[in-house]
Amino acid sequence: MYAIAQFALHNLFLLKMPVNFPTEPLISFTILLLAIFIVPPLFERLKLPGLVGLLLAGVVLGDNGLKLLNSNSETIKLLSDIGKVYLMFVAGLEIDIEQFRRTKNRSMGFGSLTFLFPLIAGIITGRLFNFSWNASVLIGSLLASHTLLAYPIVSRLGVVANEAVTVTIGATIFTDTGALLVLAICVGIHGGDFTAFKLFTLLAGLAIYSVLILFGFNKVGKEFFRRTGEEEGNQFLFILLALFLASVGAQVIGIEKIVGAFLAGLAVNGVLGNSPVKEKVEFVGSVLFIPCFFVDMGLLIDIPAFIKTLSSIGLTVAIVVALISSKFVAAFLAKIFYRYNNSEMLTMWSLSLPQVAATLAATLVAYQSLNPAGERLISEDVLNSVIVLMLVTAIIGPIITARVARFLQVTPATDWKTDSLSVWWESQEAVIKKPEKADNRLQQDYPPFIVVVPIYNPLTQRYLLEMAALLARHESGQIMPLAITQAHVNMDDPTLVTALEKSQERLRLALEISQEFEVKASPTIRIDDDVALGISHASREQNASLVVMGWGNTRNFRARLFGSLIDKVFWSSHCPVAVTRLLKSPTEIKRILVPVGDLTRATIGTVRFAQILADANQAEVVLLHVSDASGGLRQRRIPAHQVTNFTSQLSDITNQSKLQVNTNIQTIVGDDIAKVIIEQAQAFDLVVLRSVRYRTAGGLAVSEVTTQVINNLKCSIVMLGEPQSCA
Repeated sequence: MYAIAQFALHNLFLLKMPVNFPTEPLISFTILLLAIFIVPPLFERLKLPGLVGLLLAGVVLGDNGLKLLNSNSETIKLLSDIGKVYLMFVAGLEIDIEQFRRTKNRSMGFGSLTFLFPLIAGIITGRLFNFSWNASVLIGSLLASHTLLAYPIVSRLGVVANEAVTVTIGATIFTDTGALLVLAICVGIHGGDFTAFKLFTLLAGLAIYSVLILFGFNKVGKEFFRRTGEEEGNQFLFILLALFLASVGAQVIGIEKIVGAFLAGLAVNGVLGNSPVKEKVEFVGSVLFIPCFFVDMGLLIDIPAFIKTLSSIGLTVAIVVALISSKFVAAFLAKIFYRYNNSEMLTMWSLSLPQVAATLAATLVAYQSLNPAGERLISEDVLNSVIVLMLVTAIIGPIITARVARFLQVTPATDWKTDSLSVWWESQEAVIKKPEKADNRLQQDYPPFIVVVPIYNPLTQRYLLEMAALLARHESGQIMPLAITQAHVNMDDPTLVTALEKSQERLRLALEISQEFEVKASPTIRIDDDVALGISHASREQNASLVVMGWGNTRNFRARLFGSLIDKVFWSSHCPVAVTRLLKSPTEIKRILVPVGDLTRATIGTVRFAQILADANQAEVVLLHVSDASGGLRQRRIPAHQVTNFTSQLSDITNQSKLQVNTNIQTIVGDDIAKVIIEQAQAFDLVVLRSVRYRTAGGLAVSEVTTQVINNLKCSIVMLGEPQSCA
């Protein structure tokens, strides 16, 4: 596909096109799409950030290269503006409000430090290079924010629960908000004729506007989502409308539209949660509009001026050094105030280094801001220096994080008994294994164990039902085979009648299988417009403990854009969901592998699931912990005590179970976690995984270990998803 696209571009360049070729909107848009489609994957294969490739694509396609795109064209301006506000909107969406609330005081403390010191360093740098006070303050604000570009790394290492990491994540809301407020004031002052009264008016208007957006949009959004229920299309349009209304409203009161976009992201953050609508919003932005913004940034780079900036490298070096040193001072002071260790300090420093989302958007706004005399707020030298700063910090920040974050210590979840998977099973073990000592309160508080099994494919339903029956029999529970039939306008529609007859036939087979395992079954047919919500509604009505469903196609384009059935069930279900790809009968499963990357509640729940399945089938469980050695860190440099400590904690957790299951722990150090898991899985009948997704601010794609493992495993798989409320 890439080869065809490159061939088409090559031949396109050879044609003698008319002079007005680049100004044709449709052709410009087509060239943009080709660049977005081809360039980022090529750079990611070279282990470089895709956004760097988009910047270079803008340089190559712009006035300094092939002259195929013009940053002044209406098409490019529109797409870039949308991308700019979309980038800040997504940055607001990505901030974990709940996490900020949990560490509010320390997050605000570190946020103040990592905001003020870079702000002061930027002001000093600006004054040293003879910039005005207003421009110097603006330069300081550009350094004050940060982008959590390395968040996927700490997620993959399983150290997000470390307080230093959560404090840094929470500080993002403070630094980004503060930087955008300073930007709004500096741009207003640069507009000319800016008195103290006008400054007061701007701040008052900004305060009122912020309250209206943050609280008004949040309240209206929750009410709209409550009323519309399952209408995801209208909900998607509502979110887009909120974004652009906030952006336009910001311009009306005299501040930059990216401030409104960021506030809108914060406002609807709690409305969207981790819903499928949020994924659609981020997907559209990350594959189209945000890349257009980065290409436009490349179009603005004047190569001769850029080379001149680098030749007189003083300003660039000063800005880069000011950013890196001031962020380090902030992290060092946080270490002293909050008594963090060196690994935690360095992790906070490296996480706060990358300057991408807010920095680039604010830089472009400042560069394009003109006063009545036609002078820019910041010069082209500053623009070029910030681009260099972005490239440097976007590369070294994640590298440092990968090296130091692995040394962080995370206390295992002490409240694992409140986990939605463990709580019932652990209490039920006391009832089943030692009924004479069982607490009567447990029997009253915990409902019967019900496993809902959606069935559709006669070729795979037997293994699904066997899996559910094994678990239900172990827990003295029952299964509920569920057949969902697509609703029709007329209930006497022949198609609906035929579908119901087929569902009844499948349920008869399900009843026979349940009788083989001596498990009570309650076959159920449900007519519903939405299959996923039909499954979730039925399991909620029966207060089910678990949903066991088969594997679907989650990799096609439609599934990515509109959300697969599995994604929707994961999101909407009130209980854990076990998605299975069974290649043999569950009764034949004797060796179960469970990759363990951290000690969170979700991970412990996955271990419990595997232990219960093994106990029901007299199988062996192996817990595999792979210590990632990527990022230049060699195996011999991984401290042995860290692996030993993790193994000890994991052993304590597994030993707390009353199940008589042969559970072994295996630790391996390797550069490629997915490869190690795949190699080890060859000797096992089943691999149990937990569903994990990683994102970056701005929606940039990140490789997922889980996806690689699923695509390459040759044995049976169970992927366990937690309810969103417990994630």
